[in-house]
Amino acid sequence: MPFTTPLAVAIYLTIWWIVLFAILPFGVRSSEEEDDTPTGGDPGAPVAPKLWIKAVATTIVSTILFWLFVLYVKWMA
Repeated sequence: MPFTTPLAVAIYLTIWWIVLFAILPFGVRSSEEEDDTPTGGDPGAPVAPKLWIKAVATTIVSTILFWLFVLYVKWMA
């Protein structure tokens, strides 16, 4: 099955979103755990979610998984 560009983009974006949701919880501490809850704030809100670092990590992991998937598909064809 040859990969077309739209199919490859769709597969990559699907992998990216799944990996993002898997990586998001790592290293998150709530404001209640840090004793830093602002008045009227949600005690479960993250203090420093570090979204840029998680986006970069997601992109790296997703790229590796995507190329492993491509190699698997080419090997099975």
